[in-house]
Amino acid sequence: MADQRVITVDGMTLTVIVTRKAVKNINARLRDTTLSISAPYAVDGADLDQAITTLARRLIQRIHKQRINKEEDALALVRRIAARFPDPPVVERAEFTLTEARWGSYSVTTRTVRLNAVLLRMPRWVLEAVVAHEIAHAIHPDHSPAFWRLLRSVCPDTDRAQTFLAAVTWMARTWNDLPPIERSLLEGMHNEIDEA
Repeated sequence: MADQRVITVDGMTLTVIVTRKAVKNINARLRDTTLSISAPYAVDGADLDQAITTLARRLIQRIHKQRINKEEDALALVRRIAARFPDPPVVERAEFTLTEARWGSYSVTTRTVRLNAVLLRMPRWVLEAVVAHEIAHAIHPDHSPAFWRLLRSVCPDTDRAQTFLAAVTWMARTWNDLPPIERSLLEGMHNEIDEA
């Protein structure tokens, strides 16, 4: 007999259908907004609830990442920005990821650029500045003065993008601490500063 419930994970409402079976592990499959779970008979209810949330989040993120990488060709973008460099480094792979830790990364070993998917929601010049930053690491694996000179020479928007990302990070960290009235005011703001 199946147990059915509704949960919301990462802003997505899912119908969860749990079937207890003679299986060793908890298994999950997501189709549209239906999450089908097969779970061993012996799994405790609290453990199952936690596993459902974890599996749902993992599947939602996997599907979102696949969709984003189909919509935007990360490798073509990275190679286009790499062509701006005096001696363009080889980039073999590029992808958008869902990570909380950083805006981007470059692996010297695999020649892979990974970009935070949130960058796709930002102005294009910010995304391109992050791409250029990561490509510059193929030449300078540090943040030395030579790194910054090279980066600024191929991407004049570097400093502006750094400031933008610092503001986005600050706002994301403080958003929930703002009083609702102030959040409402910010949501209605226009991108202008009036002269007094």
